[in-house]
Amino acid sequence: MSVAWRFALCFAAQFATAGVLMPFLPAVLAGRGLSPGEIATVLALGSAIRLLAAPAVGRGADGFGDARSILVLAAGLTACTITGFAWAPGLAGLLAIAALHALVSAPVVPLSDALCLGAARRFGFDYGRARSAGSASYILAAILAGFAVQWAGATVVIWLASAFFLLTALAARGLPRLEVAGSGRGGFAAPFRDPAFRWLLPLSALIQGSHALYYGFSTLHWQAVGLSSGVIGLLWGEGVVVEVALFLWGRRLVDRLGPGGLALLAAVAGVVRWGVTASTNWLPALAMVQLLHALTFGAMHLGAMRVLGGMPPGQAATAQTLHASLGVGLAMGLLTYACGPLYAAFGGGGFWAMAALCGIALPVAVKLRCVLRQRGA
Repeated sequence: MSVAWRFALCFAAQFATAGVLMPFLPAVLAGRGLSPGEIATVLALGSAIRLLAAPAVGRGADGFGDARSILVLAAGLTACTITGFAWAPGLAGLLAIAALHALVSAPVVPLSDALCLGAARRFGFDYGRARSAGSASYILAAILAGFAVQWAGATVVIWLASAFFLLTALAARGLPRLEVAGSGRGGFAAPFRDPAFRWLLPLSALIQGSHALYYGFSTLHWQAVGLSSGVIGLLWGEGVVVEVALFLWGRRLVDRLGPGGLALLAAVAGVVRWGVTASTNWLPALAMVQLLHALTFGAMHLGAMRVLGGMPPGQAATAQTLHASLGVGLAMGLLTYACGPLYAAFGGGGFWAMAALCGIALPVAVKLRCVLRQRGA
């Protein structure tokens, strides 16, 4: 199996866990007797710990010089800790499991990205094509989980997730070792000395964070205006399909535009996408702007990976995990929290606020493009 296919398998396994957990973990917690407020507390605790744990583990991986071994260990431990959601007693026990699970699972995705970017440089394959396996497996795993829950109840997704995490650990063992001699110098501050990294963080926060209302409340909004569950599912699926298409066949676009151009394109697409979503509930228009998910999420992600892929090898894991936590995770958490009252007050009109975030991102994207041009990237 080629190196690219090994990374594709690793991404497919880890994103399959998200496919089975994201739709159904709240149902598992409800089945364990938790109230909606308690469920929110458990989920929020996990998110908060991931924000802190991922950079710490990424820093340790750079210092250790072998991120692959850290990834294998983290995925293996995650396969064990996730099972606690099926047996831990009461709210206190589930909070403890959520904290432990978040601690060990936090670095899995950013370390995989860091390793894949390093291997793509060394072996000459396309990161986007390998990463597309993760998006595709997310869809398939969510469908599988839906049927499994109908057949065996919500708790079955915990065992499916554990199996997928174990598969992630096994797939990670087959990845190439990319040790870096004398790595890990400079501490957490090292990536911030790079101007492109400093501009990337707020840019990712604004553009990726603009998806918060979509992820949290678009289904409720579309149901409220009369769209059927089947149509809503197709709209969501359309967005992921075009994302996969960009990852598979977008390398020429990525090479042509570069990270700054991709970020600028994502920001413009976000203004259009969220503006239309705020303005109309006409299905053909919604279907058209869902195609822009390839740009608002996919182009921004690929642009960010290009910037992070240019970091010195001894800072790669630290930069990846800092970006995942500060550039995406923190902004998404805060904006998701803010979207509750935003949606309650304005309904679908709240998407204008998401369009405004992308509008604010436009000059930031221009600045990133200028910084990268100055250094010839």
